[in-house]
Amino acid sequence: MTTGVLPAQAICGLIGTGAIAAHPAVIEAQVQPASLDLRLGTVAYRVRASFLAGHGRTVAERIAEFEMHAVDLSNGAVLEKGCVYVIPLMEGLALPAGITAVANAKSSTGRLDLLTRTITDGGAEFDRIPDGYKGPLYAEVCPRSFSVLVRPGMRLNQIRFRSGQAVVSDAELARLHASEGLVSGEAVISDGLGFSVDLRPATGDLVGYRAKPHTGVIDLDRIGHYPAGEFWEEVRTSEGRIILDPGAFYILVSREAVTIPPDYAAEMAPYLAMVGEFRVHYAGFFDPGFGHAAAGGAGSRGVLEVRCHEAPFVLEHGQVVGRLVYEHMAERPDTLYGREIRSNYQGQGLKLAKQFK
Repeated sequence: MTTGVLPAQAICGLIGTGAIAAHPAVIEAQVQPASLDLRLGTVAYRVRASFLAGHGRTVAERIAEFEMHAVDLSNGAVLEKGCVYVIPLMEGLALPAGITAVANAKSSTGRLDLLTRTITDGGAEFDRIPDGYKGPLYAEVCPRSFSVLVRPGMRLNQIRFRSGQAVVSDAELARLHASEGLVSGEAVISDGLGFSVDLRPATGDLVGYRAKPHTGVIDLDRIGHYPAGEFWEEVRTSEGRIILDPGAFYILVSREAVTIPPDYAAEMAPYLAMVGEFRVHYAGFFDPGFGHAAAGGAGSRGVLEVRCHEAPFVLEHGQVVGRLVYEHMAERPDTLYGREIRSNYQGQGLKLAKQFK
């Protein structure tokens, strides 16, 4: 098999061979250009603390050790802010040799400050699944800013499959930028493609949103339903800088418009901690075609989910806050982000999760 991230058609092949199994069966809408959405099962276990199974241990054993109570999701149930839940997923894996997997929260999940990580039997890392893994998948879900109403089948996280390692080197990234224009403006390339925060918008002074501390429940199935002002405070500045409050959660936007060519995928990684006590809170997948002209885009800006730690921190316009790590696709996907699939965030600017008006 060609080295690289597996496209939609190869993921369908894994489903066909039983390397990806599910009950009920995987549906077409779960398959994305370079990833597979994972679905919540019918029960959530409220646990005392986050955990990893660890070598030789199963997640079920650790749930028995840390469980406080079980929550039936069949008719919908609220996951409360500040609590930790472990939810068996409908999908399981029997990965062949040479195929590894990595999982991540979906875009809307991250924009709700809904910490979602994948754990496995014997796992020593979140979201990283070694080749040859055979067993169930679980989502650890911790609502950080808002309590949420969930149901079985909801898709909070997604999984990407790789054959070998196909990270694009900085030298190749520079050549790719010269030919494709990966970002608007100058490219900052160092262990990936750097991106910075926009605190001087072209019009007005709205630069972001800050989650309100005491809000109602968000039903994740209600799209375009909630007035933003009930859950978010607007963040405005005419000075090109803001001060991040410790523990607060912000939605900001990158200064650069980003492009992912059809033969590549990318993953957002937080910037080095040494630049300040904050992080772009959720790493995320960028599918082939994101912002690319071939998929109906003209560059799309990255939405930044930012949380400040320890001490108030001054964030200034143009400050580098994260990087995109590009990878080769094993082959071009049959579908591209923004063209053949419904894509909520193609061509986006500063934008809240899809549940808000």
